[in-house]
Amino acid sequence: MHASPRAQASAIARKAMKIVAPQFRLNLQDGVHGVSHWSRVWVHGQALADTLDVNPCIPAWFAFLHDSQRFNDGRDPQHGARAADFALSLRQSGALTELDAREFEHLCEAMRLHSDGHTQAEAAIQACWDADRLDLARVGIAPLPRYLCTTHAKWQPTIVEAMRMSRRIRRRP
Repeated sequence: MHASPRAQASAIARKAMKIVAPQFRLNLQDGVHGVSHWSRVWVHGQALADTLDVNPCIPAWFAFLHDSQRFNDGRDPQHGARAADFALSLRQSGALTELDAREFEHLCEAMRLHSDGHTQAEAAIQACWDADRLDLARVGIAPLPRYLCTTHAKWQPTIVEAMRMSRRIRRRP
């Protein structure tokens, strides 16, 4: 018997941390693109997957991979493409098995384009982009509905809650 997609998405969070954290180049614990960001993107992605009826495994993998290949916390326009290449290597090695071919392509497209400001795409890709954009308050930017893709993400209570989550970050002096 196979696990439900929701159970698989939870397992992905644990598995991805074991795979991604050791190779991450930046500040894993306190950085703006580290584990606290990945965790919030995971939470947002799961909620969006529910509202859009997409496989929650897609935004789960996105959460932990999309910024995993950054060289810095500033401008790094190729980090999404590197993340997609990393995902392909994980698939080829047998580590990323929860997605079918189409879902995997959606994951890779979401990663390649997540910093480009697009709002039109397949629902799974939109869920990934919105999950990331809902965490912009961590860098002092309020998510604006015009830059979000989905009705749920554009809903003011969703934005307010996302900002509250982002601002709970404990910063070390």
